[in-house]
Amino acid sequence: MPVTVDARGFQLAERVLGRRYRIRFQRGATIPGCIQLALVRSPTTQTLEIQVADAARALAALGLVDAFGHVSARDADHMVITPAADLATVTASNCLRVPLTAAALPSGCPAEAWAHLALYQRYPATGAIARAQPAASLAVGMRTDRFSPTHGQACWLGDSIPVYPSALLVREADRGRGLAEAMGSADAMILRGNGAITMGSDPATAVATMSVLSAACTVWLQMGGEPAAPLSAEEIRAWQAVKPELLPRLAAHLLRKAGQAGPAR
Repeated sequence: MPVTVDARGFQLAERVLGRRYRIRFQRGATIPGCIQLALVRSPTTQTLEIQVADAARALAALGLVDAFGHVSARDADHMVITPAADLATVTASNCLRVPLTAAALPSGCPAEAWAHLALYQRYPATGAIARAQPAASLAVGMRTDRFSPTHGQACWLGDSIPVYPSALLVREADRGRGLAEAMGSADAMILRGNGAITMGSDPATAVATMSVLSAACTVWLQMGGEPAAPLSAEEIRAWQAVKPELLPRLAAHLLRKAGQAGPAR
């Protein structure tokens, strides 16, 4: 499948499509300043449905969700999302495909899928989203409207972590767009009275980001709020620079710990 892109387009293709395709250069682009790529589907890559189902069951096994929560992944102009069900029971076969421009949600889809759609539309580089209820996030959400990274890995969440100010369920498209706007430049956000939502390059890193957020909330509460000596901008940038290397390792560890290394049942 040949695709013609400029330099920025190549970076986006590598991040979003690289999960499922081998990207090869081709000659013959007729547009100045552009290159032509060949996207070859990798025969060894798990389908997105399997990745989403594995990530969902990992969230449940790690204790980051109760009966509610969902995981999704971008697939070109659609998303693959878990059904409105206990994530411990999700399999690849009952995941749903929803157009990113959907005007209505299909039967069985979580009502808060509007948040996922709005995030994918606003942040083109986002490959996957996790929605969960880490216990510590509920307490933090009632005490502050934003908090600073509490330790090195927490820098992967963003320069600071916002709190969405409303506890109303995000069950309409307009509220989804409001949530996406409030996320800003962070990859994680606490939802006041309603858990948290995180973004990643794939379902596993979205789960890992949720785990990091849970730990950051716990540390913040143990400190009694903002630290007396917060991490410096230099320290935050240094940790963010190694995120592409270290976050996938954490994701693999968490999925193994949760017993999700194999294909979805």
